[in-house]
Amino acid sequence: MSIIFHERSKTFHLYNDKISYIFKILRNGQLGQLYCGAAIRDREEYEHLFEARQRPMAPCTYEGDLTFSMEHIKQEYPAYGSGDMRYPAFQILQSNGSRITDFTYISHKIMEGKPELPGLPATYTEDPKEAQTLEILLRDELIQVDLLLSYSIFAHYGAVARSVRFVNRGTESVILDQAMSLCLDLPDSDYEMIELTGAWSRERHIKERRLCHGIQSVYSMRGCSSNNYNPFIALKRENTTEHDGEVYGFSFVYSGNFLAQVEVDTYDVSRVTMGINPNTFTWELKPGENFQTPEAVMVYSSEGLNGMSQTYHELYQKRLARGEWRDQVRPILVNNWEATYFDFDEDKILLIADTAKRLGIELFVLDDGWFGRRDDDTSSLGDWYPDLNKLPEGIKGIAEKIEKKGLKFGLWFEPEMVNKDSDLYRAHPDWMLAAPGRNSCHGRNQFVLDFSRKEVVDYIYRLMEKVLLDAPVSYIKWDMNRCMSEVYSAGCGASDQGKVTHKYILGVYDLYERLTKKFPHILFESCASGGARFDPGMMYYAPQCWTSDDTDAIERIKIQYGTSMVYPVSSMGAHVSAVPNHQVLRNTPIETRANVACFGTFGYELDLNQLSAEEQEKIKEQVEFMKTYREVLQFGTFYRLQSPFKHNTSAWMSVSQDRRTAVVGYFRTLEPVNSGYTRLKLRGLDENLCYHVTINETSHYGDELMKAGLVTSDASSGENRETYNGANGDYQSRLYILTAEDELRAPSVRS
Repeated sequence: MSIIFHERSKTFHLYNDKISYIFKILRNGQLGQLYCGAAIRDREEYEHLFEARQRPMAPCTYEGDLTFSMEHIKQEYPAYGSGDMRYPAFQILQSNGSRITDFTYISHKIMEGKPELPGLPATYTEDPKEAQTLEILLRDELIQVDLLLSYSIFAHYGAVARSVRFVNRGTESVILDQAMSLCLDLPDSDYEMIELTGAWSRERHIKERRLCHGIQSVYSMRGCSSNNYNPFIALKRENTTEHDGEVYGFSFVYSGNFLAQVEVDTYDVSRVTMGINPNTFTWELKPGENFQTPEAVMVYSSEGLNGMSQTYHELYQKRLARGEWRDQVRPILVNNWEATYFDFDEDKILLIADTAKRLGIELFVLDDGWFGRRDDDTSSLGDWYPDLNKLPEGIKGIAEKIEKKGLKFGLWFEPEMVNKDSDLYRAHPDWMLAAPGRNSCHGRNQFVLDFSRKEVVDYIYRLMEKVLLDAPVSYIKWDMNRCMSEVYSAGCGASDQGKVTHKYILGVYDLYERLTKKFPHILFESCASGGARFDPGMMYYAPQCWTSDDTDAIERIKIQYGTSMVYPVSSMGAHVSAVPNHQVLRNTPIETRANVACFGTFGYELDLNQLSAEEQEKIKEQVEFMKTYREVLQFGTFYRLQSPFKHNTSAWMSVSQDRRTAVVGYFRTLEPVNSGYTRLKLRGLDENLCYHVTINETSHYGDELMKAGLVTSDASSGENRETYNGANGDYQSRLYILTAEDELRAPSVRS
């Protein structure tokens, strides 16, 4: 890993053994992009990669020189105007009404490690040798505003983290209308764009489209990163597969409104920008003030989509998530939500806990309905004190009783929301986001608290702190069940309303930071109506997230497959729920429900006491299996093998770090009739080790399993002769366990 500045050619080169990122100081003092891709050797200059040719009718910077036009030069952090007519990375409105700027190079510094971003989540290092950071200072002398571009390259990942800081050193205020975190100009447009698109209960489905002239983008203006679009895109070559080929990934470490955009100009240059959505953002920067953008992480892989994903998985799992739970396997839990909804009392909860303990479950989570007078979703959000009619001894009493049974206790909160039927709203109606004189939309009968105001965050913190200090709580599920609509804060003036959505997210981060520092032993799981805020920003505070409110195993295959494009298995909350499923009314075998959920944090979302003795015994076996293999499942190297978006069968696998153990998940949605022979080529094994394979009960060397494949054919189709999971038909699955056999290691060199 190294960052080098070549003084004579004014060229920066950031590189390791996986990636090179090269740009230079142009003769007008701005920064021009030269190369981003697979690692290449360092040299003094790369002038041959800089292309500035005469183009008809182009606006040119220097009189008499028809070749130097910013419209046709690939740039690092471009502005609109001064020749460039494409979408910019930033815009600054000045007191005279102009948005024309001229930021030119002043200086740079190269440092070991990676600085924190105050108040924002970001990747980090534990040893300065893990990364180097380049900071470049640009200045617009006329308005006396500084622009600091930050680039961090990691020693062991093909990843570059970028962010930007604006500093007003002048005597007049300026207004940021746009401040993206990343811009990258690529020299061609021969890419397919991958996005993770969906809606509530079908989040993060993989969509692909070829780049074409104009704009292609995903975004959120909902106040959260959203169920609809994830703050991630990838650009891959047409022939790139899961395992081979070139791909660029772009991921935004932020939980609010965002824009991820690719503009292809008519010369086929692809401009990628990513950052806070400018359509809901205006930030006045007064003299002496600064504004820091969130971080964007770019990953380059020459080893296909799995190569890109594995880089994100390891980086986000080890150097984005923090705290005591970062590296720990997750407790197997039961959540009472789909078991009881709001209709519970202490006796019903303790009965479920008794059965959970008997089946080997480790954590009981009490979901919505424990506070205020919360018998349905119309009241009490904001009143974070226990309902003594349901829990006579409060949270302290129920938590201590559950702990006495040998289980840990977890609790649900929705701290960012309020019902109008609540003590909080009656005392502070102005604490709700609402436009004066306008109707306020509700969602799930609730409204959004104004977390852009410190006094609101402080109040909620005090209520939560009191509960957590009083009771032995080991886990918090932090929910957020509606997006923002009428975004207006009664706590600030007209000129600051454009700051509210960003300040709201900063308030959420502040509350998370305070709680995680005060209660470091608590495992936090973020949730937002399921997956509406499954983003890297949340992972910094909560190492796992409720992946979707849709608990149906068949739907979850697609959701978890898509989520794995960026996020590690250890971050995916995944549970076994009752049948018929409460979202889609589908009946799937309990084995398939568990086989999908075990590639996640794993738990149960049902009334254990409503199950038959046979089903309870199966749960006991599933819990034991998960305890045996959860280290591999949650922290192994994850490979997608076959896509549920393209096939009736789908597959993925996790491989232990020493490559001696692997778990392969194989899922078949519909039963085929009189089908042919099938094999599944595995990945990530040691080709010289011999593995015992369960189900087939055979032994194979790693090279055979990866090149010839694992035989997955069966004879059940149409004649009911062969069963998996004790049954056949639709919605079947298998888990193949691969275990290395020491005495059957092949020679390291074979003829």
